[in-house]
Amino acid sequence: IKPSMETEFSANSKEKADDEAIKVFAENLKQLLMAPPLGEKRVLAIDPGYRTGCKVVCLDAQGNLLHNETIYPHPPQNERSKAMSKISHLVETYQIEAISIGNGTASRETEQFIQSIRFDRKVQVFVVSENGASIYSASPIAREEFPNYDVTVRGAVSIGRRLMDPLAELVKIDAKSIGVGQYQHDVDQSKLKRSLDQTVVNSVNLVGVNLNTASKHLLTYSSGLGPQLAQNIVAYRAENGAFQNRETLKKVPRLGSKAYEQCAGFLRISN
Repeated sequence: IKPSMETEFSANSKEKADDEAIKVFAENLKQLLMAPPLGEKRVLAIDPGYRTGCKVVCLDAQGNLLHNETIYPHPPQNERSKAMSKISHLVETYQIEAISIGNGTASRETEQFIQSIRFDRKVQVFVVSENGASIYSASPIAREEFPNYDVTVRGAVSIGRRLMDPLAELVKIDAKSIGVGQYQHDVDQSKLKRSLDQTVVNSVNLVGVNLNTASKHLLTYSSGLGPQLAQNIVAYRAENGAFQNRETLKKVPRLGSKAYEQCAGFLRISN
C-alpha cells in the first residue's frame, strides 16, 4: 500500500503546487494587461541592439507605422553623432511626443543615448517590457498587419504600441509567451491556458473596448463576440466609417439581438 500512498500524495502535492503557480501567473498577467496606457500619442519606438543596430519606427497617434530605419549608436559601429541627428530629425518631422525603448540588449545604453539628445520639444522617454515581442513579430497576426516588413520592424512597432495601449497590444500574443511566471512548462498546460485566457477576457471586459479603434483581435475577447463577429465589425467600420452609437451594431452582418445584448455593455464609443 506504501507505493500507492506515495504516488497519491505526490500527485496531490503536484496539483496544489500547479494551482498556486497558475494563480501567480494569472495575477502577474493581469497586472501587465491593466498597466495604465499612455493614450493616443505620436510615438518613436526603439528596439535596441549592438552589432545589428537599433531598429527605429515612428507611429502616429493610432499606432499606424509612418517610418522605419536602423541606427548604430553603439559598438562596434559607434555612429553616435549620425544617430543623434537622425533621431532629432525624426522627432521633429513626425512631431513625436514620446519615445518607447525595449528593455532587452543595450536597453540602458540606448536610454542614456536618447536622454543625451536635446529635442526641440518636450519628449517623454519610457522603457517598456519587450517580452513576447519576437513571438508577435513572427506570428500570423503580425504578418497580416505588416506583410511588407521584416520581423525586426514588427517587433519595434509592438514595443511602441505597448506604451500607447498595453492591453490592446498584448492580447495579440499567446499569454504564455509574455513571460509572467516561472516553470510554465512544468504545470498542467490545459489548466494554465484556461486560467490565462480567462484572465485576458476578464481584463478586456473590465476596461471595455473602444468600438471605433479596437482591432479585431481585441474585439474577439469582448463578451458576446467571437473571431467572425469581430471581423464583421471591423469590416463594417472600414466600409461605413466610425460607429456613432451602439444601436448601429445591429446592422453588422450576423450580429443578432442576442449577441448585441451580450456585447453592448462592454463596448464604448468615445466622442
